[in-house]
Amino acid sequence: MSFLDSFWQQRLELLLSTGRAAGADLVEVFLERGDRLGVMAEQERVTSVSPAFVSGAGVRVFRGKDHGYRDGFVSTNDLSEAGLLQALDQALGMLGLERNGAAAAADFQGLPELKDYGISKQGWLDQSPGVSVIAERLLEGTARLEQHAQHLQARRGSYSRDWQEVMVAASDGTFARDLRLHQTLGLSVLAADGEHRASVARRFGSTDHPDDLLVWDADSTARDIAASTGTMLYADYVDAGTYPVVLANKFGGVIFHEACGHLLETTQLERGTSPFAGRIGEPIAHEAVTAIDEGLSNRHFGSIAMDDEGLEPQRTTLIENGVLKAFLSDRAGEWRTGQPRTGSGRRQSYAFSAASRMRNTFIAAGPHSPAELIGSIDNGLYCKVMGGGSVGPTGQFNFSVEEGYLIENGELGKPVKGATLIGDAETVMPRISMCANDLDLAAGFCGSVSGSVYVTVGQPHVKVDSITVGGR
Repeated sequence: MSFLDSFWQQRLELLLSTGRAAGADLVEVFLERGDRLGVMAEQERVTSVSPAFVSGAGVRVFRGKDHGYRDGFVSTNDLSEAGLLQALDQALGMLGLERNGAAAAADFQGLPELKDYGISKQGWLDQSPGVSVIAERLLEGTARLEQHAQHLQARRGSYSRDWQEVMVAASDGTFARDLRLHQTLGLSVLAADGEHRASVARRFGSTDHPDDLLVWDADSTARDIAASTGTMLYADYVDAGTYPVVLANKFGGVIFHEACGHLLETTQLERGTSPFAGRIGEPIAHEAVTAIDEGLSNRHFGSIAMDDEGLEPQRTTLIENGVLKAFLSDRAGEWRTGQPRTGSGRRQSYAFSAASRMRNTFIAAGPHSPAELIGSIDNGLYCKVMGGGSVGPTGQFNFSVEEGYLIENGELGKPVKGATLIGDAETVMPRISMCANDLDLAAGFCGSVSGSVYVTVGQPHVKVDSITVGGR
């Protein structure tokens, strides 16, 4: 049964009208109810079951050009009329405004009919797997790891489910509701044989499909992890240097997401930290590169029916044949930078103010086969699986390679470990000279000013002509 429905319209209209009467140019309210669950299995035991329930609101008020495009944001878990008015008072106070008794804004005519994106999703929470089914599937995964891999010191499986009901109302006429369901599942191992060590993990995520855990192929995932573990356990360490590199598809796209994608969010333009500010229409990458961000693809982790400001997502071409075409923009970004909104205003929960964030972000497929990319290199590195890393405020990055191989005379050579890719977006983007025809995407989590949100990263196999590789 819905908690956030048309019952809220009158209360929200009062809040929005009161904020406008106090002098705010725009007032926005984000309401959320959530039901979350995390389960972890280690070895042959379920070691953690973590349920959580969320309910609250975020109230944001804006003042426009004449007041420096300022905004104030306050969150509360008190959803009573008094609690919401108190949050509004605090947000107004941040901008030097105060409520004018019971006065209403003359130019606010009320909210339109609710735009309900969640009406067909009412049964999703009930259709999601329960703890006993989750535990059974995770233990199946850890058992398959034991069956297929050797020299294991630890086996772990984890699952999380995040169900959200959200409603957004704003004094510009926004009034929308949605239901969301995200599920993620991971298996990982630590292997050791004498002085040799290897740590390998795989994670999957999807949105809007309650039965995804039930159709998961645990044996296939375990075999993949076992093969990678067996290869990397005895791999030699890579020599440091500058090499041409081929990055595999799927999670290889994490480098573009982190090193370049964040620089194309208006959040970075507002801070003055994007080296690509003012460069729309200019080449910022090799002509082989076209990059897309969108929230529309079925099942993918970053897909949304509406963003957290109530706007439908769009397919945004960020880079086309190397030329910068657009930035990702939210409401505040549009006000402050003039970049049009792209349905990219996102937040972790009601406790965060929305900001421009990526959704499903990927480099588009090219005309080549992966073999052509590898065959074009005499001496280089193939990065089959990327690991974690860090990124600086203007795009400097370093990312570890979880599974890598030397490229020798156009062929894959011996496996190597300990490789770290080091560079920056301005330098590396013009060096992506070839894109293969095997685009694929992978689920991930992205942390930024508005918390951790669900995203998809992706690319085909790509060739970087030259990049610094840290090693031994």
